Amino acid sequence: MAAIGKREDRRWVQTEPAVAAVAARSARPGWQDFSPLYTEDRDCLASFLALELAEVLQEAKPANLVCLANKRRSCGRNLYLLWKEHGQALIEASGLKVRVLADRGSSVLLLLYSQSALGALLDQKSVRVILQKAGYPEPDRFEAVLSELEHRVEGEGFPHEIGVFLGYPLKDVVGFMGWAPLSFTCQGPWKIFGNPVPSLELAENHRKCRCEMSLQLASGCNPLDCLKRTARGAGGTPDRQLFLSAA
Repeated sequence: MAAIGKREDRRWVQTEPAVAAVAARSARPGWQDFSPLYTEDRDCLASFLALELAEVLQEAKPANLVCLANKRRSCGRNLYLLWKEHGQALIEASGLKVRVLADRGSSVLLLLYSQSALGALLDQKSVRVILQKAGYPEPDRFEAVLSELEHRVEGEGFPHEIGVFLGYPLKDVVGFMGWAPLSFTCQGPWKIFGNPVPSLELAENHRKCRCEMSLQLASGCNPLDCLKRTARGAGGTPDRQLFLSAA
């Protein structure tokens, strides 16, 4: 992470072609394309969650946000209602954890995470400094940090520091929040500041995880098995180190 207050004057070139290349490689079957394969309610929800959590299941991210709207989807089912019935059991079987950040009746916003990966991330000194600066009263206590995040999401607006929890490079988080004199470099899946290379590498790794899971589900695999899969994608543990160190 670039030190807060330290100026970075270097200009990064040819970033737009790199972003375009990432976008060009992103074509893959969408959930609506293969959801008809899964006719059971639990399987339908499991296939959706497996795709939305692909990066977390393959240890390329510590957490993902998943929003389930209270309405009928292309599969003919209401995933919000299916979550109420099957969600907790599916997540427990997956080995992941869930924190309901907001349930407004019209939708539910979930933080789904790996306890070990998110815990390791929040243990980093640089992360605690950011959370303390953002006003988290107990940045060294895992549950207290998640409770504070939930409180902020329930309020008006949306906490910009959410990128920390999702494993975005810390330079991009503090750059977006205006806490470091880093220039905006390019728009990837998130706003990228300063050196774009580690951020684009991380985004590409996320894309690979999502594509692999999408192709598996489109082939008709058991979604319950997909939801339990971990440390599979290109790189396994080194990928996890990338999000822990891409600062």
